[in-house]
Amino acid sequence: QVQLVESGGGLVQAGGSLRLSCAASGRAFSFNDMGWYRQAPGKQRELVASITSGGSTNYADSAKGRFTISRDNAKNTVYLQMNSLKPEDTAVYYCNAFVLLAPGAPFVSWGQGTQVTVSS
Repeated sequence: QVQLVESGGGLVQAGGSLRLSCAASGRAFSFNDMGWYRQAPGKQRELVASITSGGSTNYADSAKGRFTISRDNAKNTVYLQMNSLKPEDTAVYYCNAFVLLAPGAPFVSWGQGTQVTVSS
């Protein structure tokens, strides 16, 4: 099994910044795509940003120009730098990883979530 542990959430004023971290632990054949999702109260979980093992990134329109996703493959850790935060960014942020436990054995792991609250 692969476990993901997020950190870095908190309360920040609009216009401020936060950096989320997500560290993966456990044995896996390979760590492939990793990403960040968020879920606001009463809304569906949505993709914020994702990154491949090669470093290719994908962002939701709401995150483009303000958020940056990165990863350290040696540490199996993914980061989300969030700048110019807005109240509408308030949500629980979840880390996600698509891994191969063994060749031909895919597994999707989710973190427990970290709360981000942006005050106006």
